[in-house]
Amino acid sequence: MILILAMALDALFGEPKAVWDRLPHPAVLMGRLVGWCDRRFNRGAALRAKGVIVAAGLLFTGLVLGWLIHAIPDHGLLELLTLAILIAQKSLVEHVRAVAGALRRSVVEGRQAVAMIVGRDTTEMTGPDIARAAIESAAENLSDGVVAPIFWYLLLGLPGILAYKLVNTADSMIGHLTPKYREFGWASARLDDLLNLIPARLTALLIALTHGWVDPAPILRDAPKHRSPNAGWPESALAPVLNVALSGPRSYNGIRKHYPWVWPEGRRDPGPEDIDAAANALWRVWAALLAVAVLVALA
Repeated sequence: MILILAMALDALFGEPKAVWDRLPHPAVLMGRLVGWCDRRFNRGAALRAKGVIVAAGLLFTGLVLGWLIHAIPDHGLLELLTLAILIAQKSLVEHVRAVAGALRRSVVEGRQAVAMIVGRDTTEMTGPDIARAAIESAAENLSDGVVAPIFWYLLLGLPGILAYKLVNTADSMIGHLTPKYREFGWASARLDDLLNLIPARLTALLIALTHGWVDPAPILRDAPKHRSPNAGWPESALAPVLNVALSGPRSYNGIRKHYPWVWPEGRRDPGPEDIDAAANALWRVWAALLAVAVLVALA
């Protein structure tokens, strides 16, 4: 029942600006913890070993924090609010739709909006590049920000979702193949890959089923080609249901990367209406997850 209420709270209110202008968001607090670990331990020798200890420590911290909250008498309201905050459905949809609205006004505004949700170079993006980036972000963050947190909550309760979110935050901050983080962030990146292994594939299944797509062949064909072991699954499911080719060439730090296309048969000129269709797909998956939560509560 708590999960059902939390999903409803998030869908209705998202992340109220008036609240988080006055209080530090839990994601910010998690980021501060990861940042402290980075400053404290990412120096000297044995960086990979230190990174392994940090990743394990973050996982353990999330588990213990969840167990401590469970130990509080009458902790139901605190658990409800924590869960609602850690599920990012409405904020994800809002960020995705913002790109569609900006792109309708101009390519320049579209670039500015999509730069808020992707890490690639945006200064020379065309309209289709912007739309494709927004759709890919929708697919990947549906898995990371909605399906995976709910999955780990259903499996391990509050300790599961808190541990997952801490590791996921570490991956986003230090899990990069750069000289600074290649060794120190290796364990956080690999642990995040492991924790997202099932949720990413579950997300692909939910996208396909909620759109009546019953042919697994293109998903099984394209997902393994993706540069990420997990992000390719929701992308390779969303691409055919929208009939839009995803992935493909893009630039990072001024370097052009020629990644293979996901659903190369699809259109290569997506626009704002396709971003809106992706946002609608997010709500379809959310509704399916809510149905699962109801069934679990009834059981």
